[in-house]
Amino acid sequence: MLILTYNCLKLNRHYTMKNILFLFILLLIVQSGEAQTIKVREPVHFLALGDSYTIGQSVGVNERWPKQLITELSKLGYVNGELKIIAQTGWRTDNLQNAINQQQPLSGYSLVSLLIGVNNQFQGGNIQTYATEFESLLLQAISLAGNNPSHVFVLSIPDYAFTPYGNGNPSISSQIDEFNNINRQITSNYNVAYIDITPISRRGLAQPELVATDGLHPSGAMYALWVQEILKRVEKEVGIEDEISDSGKISYSLSDKQLMLLNVDEGVEVMIYNTRGELVIQNRMQAASGSAISMNGLANGIYFVLVRSKAGIISRIKVLLL
Repeated sequence: MLILTYNCLKLNRHYTMKNILFLFILLLIVQSGEAQTIKVREPVHFLALGDSYTIGQSVGVNERWPKQLITELSKLGYVNGELKIIAQTGWRTDNLQNAINQQQPLSGYSLVSLLIGVNNQFQGGNIQTYATEFESLLLQAISLAGNNPSHVFVLSIPDYAFTPYGNGNPSISSQIDEFNNINRQITSNYNVAYIDITPISRRGLAQPELVATDGLHPSGAMYALWVQEILKRVEKEVGIEDEISDSGKISYSLSDKQLMLLNVDEGVEVMIYNTRGELVIQNRMQAASGSAISMNGLANGIYFVLVRSKAGIISRIKVLLL
């Protein structure tokens, strides 16, 4: 049986009916038991949310782990788009929430990460407040990823006790574990991938090269190890064109943004997606060949048309609106 954190009930009071419906859908996804992998769809538009660990305090721009991740994905053959980082040294969960709200609207991201909480711990923040605010941020991350939990991942909070600054303080480690237990449980509740990089951070005293020159934050070398952990969970989300093969039986014509499908049977379902993988039109053919589908409301560009019968997808068409 699924056990939700009590914070979910508190948050719902502030949500509209649409938000509540979204939560219900998420619960169904969790109960389905899908594997917590990170689905990556091309082009990769990556939004990284966090604090000093995400902005890469004391390392070069190219050594930040979000930048390293994009670079590694490119080496693996992924087509990359925008990388946007909303993070700053010293931010708590409430600071990050305020910054996201100030930068709205944010849309079009196919991958969103969340790493936040060390400053809640460092500044003596309340663990219950952290739980509530982290859950709110995770829901917003899912929303920013097109309401798809598989396009989101959370990183655990590193343990800065294993740095010259922390000097092996066991109290720090204990508190970091407490905060991570909270964010891990909440992340699991929403079936989002959780990347536990805390054990890597605990190599800092034994391997000084993993700590930045400020004696507190990770070095580029440690961030590279984080990226390898993330990549272990990445699974390419196959694009629409790759999922199916065209039967060759269905043809089409397109004039004045009116799509005419030929050689189709009555009752087949037509779904039209944009290049972000978003469903923009869904229509069931009320008659056989000759029925037109209006694409007047769509912007110019490339679209993918899928035709599905009871047996499954029977054809794929790429169209260009001008």
